[in-house]
Amino acid sequence: MKNKPRKSLILVLAAFLLVALALSGCGSSARDQAGSTPGVSDNTGNKNSRTLEQIKQSGVLKVGIMGTYAPYNFLNDKKEMDGFDADIAKEVAKKMGLKAEFVSQEFSGMIAGLQAGKFDTVISQMTITEDRQKQMDFTEPYITNQVKVIVKQDNNSITKLEDFKGKNIGVGLGTNDEAYLRNEALPKVGNFTIKTYDDVITSLQDLNNGRIDATINNMYALKPIVEKNGFKIKAVGEAVKSDKAGIAVTKGNTELRDALNQALKDLKADGTYKTIFTKWFGEEPPAE
Repeated sequence: MKNKPRKSLILVLAAFLLVALALSGCGSSARDQAGSTPGVSDNTGNKNSRTLEQIKQSGVLKVGIMGTYAPYNFLNDKKEMDGFDADIAKEVAKKMGLKAEFVSQEFSGMIAGLQAGKFDTVISQMTITEDRQKQMDFTEPYITNQVKVIVKQDNNSITKLEDFKGKNIGVGLGTNDEAYLRNEALPKVGNFTIKTYDDVITSLQDLNNGRIDATINNMYALKPIVEKNGFKIKAVGEAVKSDKAGIAVTKGNTELRDALNQALKDLKADGTYKTIFTKWFGEEPPAE
């Protein structure tokens, strides 16, 4: 009878030990899962990516691209990848002695796809930002997109950001343009209403029909949409900001990045870049 309390104590301690071990295991699992969250880089992207030597041995440069963003990248009537980005990718690959192979990918999954080794590069209007530079390496910019104020053709009262005060301004949801309006334009200009859109066409329809007073966007991207739909809109004033797009590679894959930089440099030196730019945008590239 005297041993019962002692045995009970041992059983209780054993139970506590088992619970502690179980909790410890769960904690480790949670950490492991968190570390592998898609789109969050832990600077080990190279374990899934191919080296420059491996790419050269295969003869193919795999390029992540949306294919839904004319005139930068889209499927033409022959169901072939076409556009400014596609031409840049083909010519860059050619300079490296390779052939470009396009892998279609929604933009929201582009970073995760690159880190998983689904493709070697992203050439799909990937704007260079501080957050993205923490997860990927970028080449020098291969295009600078000027973002301007867009209004109806008969609107002469809005010509600059300062004219947004008290107005209804449309912008793409989750875009760099939305972040700019909220974080920079609003504090500078004062109160105006921001209306967000999931797609560009709807925002332009609302602008065309007077439901919003203005938007900001890149006219290169808007041009084919405007021409196709007959929207009566125009870009006004100076550019409110510039977005620089680069070719993205996995973090730490500097040898591939440097080879891509050299290829871009060669394209500009021999006039190929100018030819591509003029083909898609109807004007010569701005002086650097």
